[in-house]
Amino acid sequence: MDIFDLINSSKKDNKPLAERMRPENLDEFFGQKHILDKNKMLYRAIMTDNLTSVIFYGPPGTGKTTLAMIIAKTTKSEFRQINAVSSGVSEIKKIVEEAKDNLKYNSKKTILFIDEIHRFNKLQQDALLPFVEKGIITLIGATTENPYFEVNRALLSRSMIFELKELSVQDVVEVLKRALESPKGFKGMNIEVEDGVLEYIATNSSGDVRRALNALEMAVLTSTRENDRIRVTMEDAFECIQRKVVLYDKNGDYHYDIVSAFIKSMRGTDPDAALFYLAKMIEAGEDPMFIARRVVICASEDVGNADPMALIVATNAATAVSMIGMPEARIILAQAVSYVACAPKSNACYLAIDKALDDVRNNNDSGIPPYLMDAHYKGAKELGRGIGYKYPHDYNNGYVEQDYLPKSHKGKKYYVPKNIGYETKIRDRLMRIKEKYE
Repeated sequence: MDIFDLINSSKKDNKPLAERMRPENLDEFFGQKHILDKNKMLYRAIMTDNLTSVIFYGPPGTGKTTLAMIIAKTTKSEFRQINAVSSGVSEIKKIVEEAKDNLKYNSKKTILFIDEIHRFNKLQQDALLPFVEKGIITLIGATTENPYFEVNRALLSRSMIFELKELSVQDVVEVLKRALESPKGFKGMNIEVEDGVLEYIATNSSGDVRRALNALEMAVLTSTRENDRIRVTMEDAFECIQRKVVLYDKNGDYHYDIVSAFIKSMRGTDPDAALFYLAKMIEAGEDPMFIARRVVICASEDVGNADPMALIVATNAATAVSMIGMPEARIILAQAVSYVACAPKSNACYLAIDKALDDVRNNNDSGIPPYLMDAHYKGAKELGRGIGYKYPHDYNNGYVEQDYLPKSHKGKKYYVPKNIGYETKIRDRLMRIKEKYE
């Protein structure tokens, strides 16, 4: 028996395993208990055929299209499906006209499922809006992108948003076991799966059930047959899924979520978490200079003068990364990230400049004191420039009491050093000066 005989004998049709194993009802649906538990609103709305417009948002392979298909089989409404990549305004208008007729002559609603709705441009989304608003169409949208960034706000306000999460490893393992035991899958094919294979496939599918099922199918169809028994080994699993795909779209929502978690981990003094998110970005192919710039920003915004060396380490790391490149740049980044994450933290400089900017933008000032003005040009003294200025180096400890702010801003405080790290020394020095001259 060659591979083509095996394929034909193992399938009741030519559909891929992932398509054959697609759940047909909510009882067969794995995962997403946070929205599909029997006491949840979405579950009740589907089962009672009372669904309003919804948008399903989540990573690939988490069940967005499957949910739409289950709704199609459950509802008494007319169900239409289009893909945003291949459909235009003319097709929407045609479906709307049919929906109007169904509502008028048959008292039957129309549910329109739009896969990859984020790919619809503003004109296409606007074309849907009045008909969703009037209830002529109940919209079901599916997207891998954050709908709050990609979907018309007016359309969002008329839809409920449900976020689907990556399935757990255990959920994916259960789906794979079902595929081996189900008549729609490989039941009756006498398959022996080596211990750890299903867990390996599940772990490396990144919560994508479709990817896991495709890998299992490839492993079964290409594994060695011994005495009419198919034996799937760890080596087969490794060949079929090879390496874990890191969910990371450089232009998408998840990209910004990882970057946010990375920065917040450094700010929160958790070097292990910071290195974990650094590894995710490196593995996904993020530009190392993009990462380096984030570390430099954190070194100033979140560490500041609590450890002035943090900015030096971060900027030197950015320079080194640009010189060295990957893969060695990962070591440089790891050093900078771990240093910044472990450093004492102060956002006093960040708060200071924002407070000063707010003052400059929203409040008038009385002007620079004349004694601080430039007095290097001929005639400056005649204009009163520089007269009365006290040169600090002429005084003990290089300090003399003198007003530098405009009169209108006398006594204003922008920079308030914290009692953290090196900033403690800065704070103490400023306090000693203040106490001496008050």
